[in-house]
Amino acid sequence: MKVFTLDTTLRDGTQGENVGFSPEDKLLIARKLDELGIDYIEGGWPGSNVRDTEFFEAARDLKLNHARMAAFGSVRAPGKRVEDDPSIQALLDADTPVVSIFGKSLAARGVSEEENLAMIADTVRYLKSRGKEVFYDAEHFFDGYAANRDFALRTIEAAKNAGADLLVLCDTNGGTLTSRIAAICAEVRRKFDGVLGIHTHNDADLAVANTLAAVEQGFTHVQGCINGYGERCGNANLISVLANLELKMGHQTIGKERLQNLTSTARFVAELANLPLRGDQPYVGHSAFAHKGGVHVSAVLKNAAYEHIDPKAVGNRQRVLLSDLSGRGGVLYKLKQHGLEDKLDEAGRRELLDRIRQMEMQGYELEAAEGTFELVVREALNPGLKFFEVLSYEVKTTALGSTATVTLKARDGVHTATAAGNGPVNALDVALRNCLASLYPEIADVRLTDYKVRMLDAKKGTAARARALIEWSDHRRSWTTVGISENTIEASWFALVDALRLELMRLAEKDPTIERVVEDYCWGV
Repeated sequence: MKVFTLDTTLRDGTQGENVGFSPEDKLLIARKLDELGIDYIEGGWPGSNVRDTEFFEAARDLKLNHARMAAFGSVRAPGKRVEDDPSIQALLDADTPVVSIFGKSLAARGVSEEENLAMIADTVRYLKSRGKEVFYDAEHFFDGYAANRDFALRTIEAAKNAGADLLVLCDTNGGTLTSRIAAICAEVRRKFDGVLGIHTHNDADLAVANTLAAVEQGFTHVQGCINGYGERCGNANLISVLANLELKMGHQTIGKERLQNLTSTARFVAELANLPLRGDQPYVGHSAFAHKGGVHVSAVLKNAAYEHIDPKAVGNRQRVLLSDLSGRGGVLYKLKQHGLEDKLDEAGRRELLDRIRQMEMQGYELEAAEGTFELVVREALNPGLKFFEVLSYEVKTTALGSTATVTLKARDGVHTATAAGNGPVNALDVALRNCLASLYPEIADVRLTDYKVRMLDAKKGTAARARALIEWSDHRRSWTTVGISENTIEASWFALVDALRLELMRLAEKDPTIERVVEDYCWGV
């Protein structure tokens, strides 16, 4: 069965705490959603705020190959002619082929049931007369159904009779249990033909399950947000909905080929939201296919059917977490992931495992820092491959901000740079990059995406050792490096330096020119 999709990340998703997109961000996300194969993109509520109005103005020039843009708004105000309602005019001014409007599934206070029904019908009929594809969102439908079943059904009947192309049942407060969703959707399906849609929120942690339950009852339109963003506990996570519909239930949404872009899309939207992608997010998270236990690792290494799906189907990959539980098998698997399995013999692997165990005893969390693991392996393979020597670094923080000075010795001499930053780590990062930028301009593509610090032996109070985990991205992949020190700034510095060393080693492997420069001119640290 074909199931149509509407993504509301740009509208409902921005209601989430700490989620915000500029008009430019929204244009980038819209293009990404179009590439993913989403059928409808709800761009915002024109007229409600300047940002959404600016987005729709810019979106007129947006060339979408598949998706249709939708503007969102309310039915007409009570007692007002639909032609005279400025919010309805704003929907038309957005100049989108699709308009989503919401109405009450319970009569609003001070508004009669008949007026409420007229507000729905008038608005749908008017927008249809202006050539729009009209979606009607039945707000709080499941609560309205529980309170007054007959009236709730009359509201969607009013929209249907007025010409609505789609009726969407909304679990607006996210509190309805899955069995109840299924029963109500089954009744609505029996009473109404045409395309029916479902829009769920996640306040009871059931949004994805509730969406799938509606599809099982014959609903053929689903709505949600990338990564489950949205107000309070968020909306249905459209990433999980798509994967489940295609891989578990056999329906067609975006198609299996495009399904392989789910992980990259989830990370792309998270980066623009300036939020870390949850490591344990199903299907696309960093830990979604991660294994630590020895038996599990053995199954993975033997290509046993251990995973519930092939991670490649959603653009993700298996990960083996390094620890004393995974042993040499885990190290071998990690080497294979990085394409380095043939470059270390058995003795070298044993030495590498011993070093990893020693580092973890010191507090290095390599299972959460694959970048550091890759660097350790590459250093073992290329002991003389060094790109720069740190001569000194210094950072000062005052009430006015932070300033860092870094001095390096590199192939053409000594380089010193001073930079200001939002904090000490940012200042050090900028200064380090400024030192290397003229020699290795490619590192400009590497950006810090997440930063965490944890005290390892908290009983020592302010004298405790700190572990700094820094996540990086070069827009193609992401990795994490780790640093340990009694000094939080020093721990962060170690992680910063290691990230750039690793990227330069990767570049040297691809570009012989860089490698020759290193062999001829660099000094070991």
